[in-house]
Amino acid sequence: MFKRLLVLLDGSPLAETAVPIAAQLAHLVDGQLTLLHIIERHAPTEVHHVRHLANAAEANAYLDDVAQRSFLIDLRVETHVHANAVNDVTRSILEHAAELQADLIVMCTHGRSGPRRFLFGSIAQQVIAHGTTPVLLIPPRLSEHPMQFNLRHIVVPLDGDPDHEQGLPVAIGLAQISHAAIHLVVVVPKIETLKDEKAATGKLLPIATTAILDLQQSDASEYLQAQIARVKDSGVSIMSEVSRGDPAEVVIESARRANADLIVLGTHGKTGMDAFWSNSITPKVSDQSPAPVLLVRIQPHPSKP
Repeated sequence: MFKRLLVLLDGSPLAETAVPIAAQLAHLVDGQLTLLHIIERHAPTEVHHVRHLANAAEANAYLDDVAQRSFLIDLRVETHVHANAVNDVTRSILEHAAELQADLIVMCTHGRSGPRRFLFGSIAQQVIAHGTTPVLLIPPRLSEHPMQFNLRHIVVPLDGDPDHEQGLPVAIGLAQISHAAIHLVVVVPKIETLKDEKAATGKLLPIATTAILDLQQSDASEYLQAQIARVKDSGVSIMSEVSRGDPAEVVIESARRANADLIVLGTHGKTGMDAFWSNSITPKVSDQSPAPVLLVRIQPHPSKP
């Protein structure tokens, strides 16, 4: 389980949303925090309406101040500033994650041009695409109540692909430590929510397509029961749900109904925006989630190329 949590800070109060949540997780797993700030070359003068940290002295003073927050007093907290300005922030993050032996990267899903730039434009996507360390994304909406993170309900979306089950052991490990319940969700599309060529097929062959989707729903129920049976000795309370509709929308709604404290997603790390996000619920869920989203990089199966 996670023992070394690397928290990325840019000097803004919004980025600091990640700190209390990372702290509560560190308490839970008996881990330690490293607060990291990277001096960026050609950085803007302001970040989220506060003056951007311009040099190492300012950054060190800032991280030292954050490290003294009351909710961090009884934790092991280190600070680190990458003083030499860099152009490639993602590469620096990954290098520090390796150097500091971080097993979880924690960041707020925002950036200098807003949440979508940070998530879709580069940082989170590239950290997952080029690294192997899991990433915990904190939605900006939690900035209003960052201390209200209690790990009691974990939602794990699945789709029947064994590769995508790689987030489930992580969720179970966290649930065992925190005594949380796990809610497994499989989404089967409705004919009107099919995409691309499947949507075209649905229009041409609506009756056959409807029958196939109904069969998939039945298969999904059996699949979930098999998943529950596999982990029956884990001591974790596990519920399951098969729903119909748009996958991302259903997962988000399921998370809201379950009062989820965390969503755990297995995700592929492929370079390139189209390859990374294609046919994936990850960007939509991460962007609209009511709870933090833990992205677990899917590792290739030994039998697969």
